[in-house]
Amino acid sequence: MRNRYVTLVACGVALALSSPVRTQERRSSNADEQRKLDAALGFLRARNAQDYAISPNGIDEAKYLKVGGIEQWVTIRGEDRANPVVLVLHGGPGDATNPWGYAGFRAWLKTYTVVQWDQRGTGRTLGRNGQASAATLTIDRLVQDGVELADAVRTSLRKDKIILVGHSWGSVLGVLMAKAKPDLFHAFVGTGQVGVAGDLARQYHVAYDALLARARSLGDARAVRELEEIGPPPRKDGRGDQVQRRWANLFEGADSFIASMGWFGLTAPGYTTRDVNDWFDGQNLSGERLMPQQNALAPTALAGRFSVPVFVIQGVDDFTTPTSLAKAFVDDVEAPHKAFVTIKGGHFAVFMNSSEFLKELSALLTTQARSAG
Repeated sequence: MRNRYVTLVACGVALALSSPVRTQERRSSNADEQRKLDAALGFLRARNAQDYAISPNGIDEAKYLKVGGIEQWVTIRGEDRANPVVLVLHGGPGDATNPWGYAGFRAWLKTYTVVQWDQRGTGRTLGRNGQASAATLTIDRLVQDGVELADAVRTSLRKDKIILVGHSWGSVLGVLMAKAKPDLFHAFVGTGQVGVAGDLARQYHVAYDALLARARSLGDARAVRELEEIGPPPRKDGRGDQVQRRWANLFEGADSFIASMGWFGLTAPGYTTRDVNDWFDGQNLSGERLMPQQNALAPTALAGRFSVPVFVIQGVDDFTTPTSLAKAFVDDVEAPHKAFVTIKGGHFAVFMNSSEFLKELSALLTTQARSAG
């Protein structure tokens, strides 16, 4: 229902009155308002295309690539082709970054060439292949897709290896890709890192405890009351999870960022209302299909030995994928080089505090290169 609501609001559609005359008048009025809104969005999309344009010496590609037997949407952007390549794995599942990433990754493009991918069942990849593609939406299939895409990107951009960055759900996918084909990657970098596999209940419980502790430390009586009323997970219905998510977003300062994602998506260069609908539909579809599979992963799926460096740059106040579990993940793995760093922010710190994230990422990669040399 969320995607339908957003679409109705975005298109300026209103319910018609029952009178046939008024209904006709309303339809005409709606059509006029729709044209005005379409013109405004068209203007903003054109302006964003200019404002976020890549320099002539850079790279700006947006195309469908044949990956895993279907066409999947990929963008490649950067100010210098000589820069290292970063493949970003979006979260969700299904929350593609492409609709707003032209703005969200702007600060990255001076230092890195950023590759964004609408994963199978998501965004424009979903729009291209339709709901029938949901039948193939499995974690194993996405790992294979990701490895195939990484190899294709590495080859086309003439890089020996690329950097793999996974956010939230993407951190699960990234771990599995790095284990499956380590020779493709300089390093795996997790953020909003999922620290435990196959035990979402534990993750939510730890997040709840941390959130309640923060509410008490701030003396926020309403937050304490509402969190104590719903109690820790697991819960009988979704209302408690909604309350926990609401306070997590508030204490992380993420509300305005989440709103900006929707606005940049609506005004993305080259995008249409259908593309925005596919974006929201993909979140629903991917969540329904992949969350149960994620919860069924073996406890050892994210643990053990890695053949590539493992770095986690986590928001210090992440009440979604708890910072304490992300640190425990790094502590437990074996890797040629590993590090856990916290930066200011919460679950979306990689985007909301990109300057500090990029500073820490560059420092970690430099240290790794020196130790390898």
